[in-house]
Amino acid sequence: MLYSRRPGYCLPVVLACLIAFWGWGAAADIRGNPADLQKHFLWALEHQGKKIYILGSIHLLKEDSYPLPEAIEKIYHCCRTVVFETDLDAMEEAPAQQAMMKKALYPPGETLARNISGDTYGLLEERLRKAGLAIDRFERFRPWYITLALASAELQRLGFDPRLGIDRYFFTRAAGDGREMIFLETGEYQMNLFAGLGKRKQERLLIQVMKELDIIEENFAEMSAYWRSGDAVRLGAFMAKSFEGYPDLYRRFITSRNKKWVSGIEGLLKKDGDVLMVVGAAHLAGKESLIDLLRQQGYEVRQR
Repeated sequence: MLYSRRPGYCLPVVLACLIAFWGWGAAADIRGNPADLQKHFLWALEHQGKKIYILGSIHLLKEDSYPLPEAIEKIYHCCRTVVFETDLDAMEEAPAQQAMMKKALYPPGETLARNISGDTYGLLEERLRKAGLAIDRFERFRPWYITLALASAELQRLGFDPRLGIDRYFFTRAAGDGREMIFLETGEYQMNLFAGLGKRKQERLLIQVMKELDIIEENFAEMSAYWRSGDAVRLGAFMAKSFEGYPDLYRRFITSRNKKWVSGIEGLLKKDGDVLMVVGAAHLAGKESLIDLLRQQGYEVRQR
């Protein structure tokens, strides 16, 4: 529906590039080749004289990631409608933040210590201690929220800013330019991707993230290099290794969402003028990517 664990691979890095509201990131220099001859993480769907451009987003970047390649900027200028995963401004407003806190907190009488194993609790306590934090501050929070908080702290320490993500860049441009803006998912839906995980799955994700925090920077650099060069094959292989052993999370965060988005393409083709769709780059590579699903539906989709 549309709304107006092995060294070298890192699950939290991939998840960070899937969810628009996960506002943390890692280093990457994604400036274009001056000659602008290389391929980009950008595809064009052409159908009966209409075009939908699909741009893979890195949700978290640094200032030196700009300017973007001229080819990407030109496509933005020719599109009357811009599609995003969710309304980024609404996610920063008080109602959304309050809703997230409500989902993140245990009810009175429940604590983190009562809901995860002693071993996991000990690992978390040690990780927080090294960061100069006491675990008492996190007793009321559920594991999924602590997972995001840990990733946030590490990525912010590395200097990455969600305000410089590709999606935020074009969101601000589109709002200022008066473009029609369409949102694929509500903010609540994106929150529930994490908040709706079962108790044991939340704990597994927390354990994995704690193990991988120390390699986030180097792995993000690898993934971002694939984005910069438009290498969907290698990014797909990176994702497959990152989600190895987590097929349920792959379905939840990637394929199920891709399938929902494909169902809305026909409506976008009815829009006046060309359309730019900006979604997490990980949705455009790997098994059952958005690009593959569109081709299976008979659409002609070519990388630019």
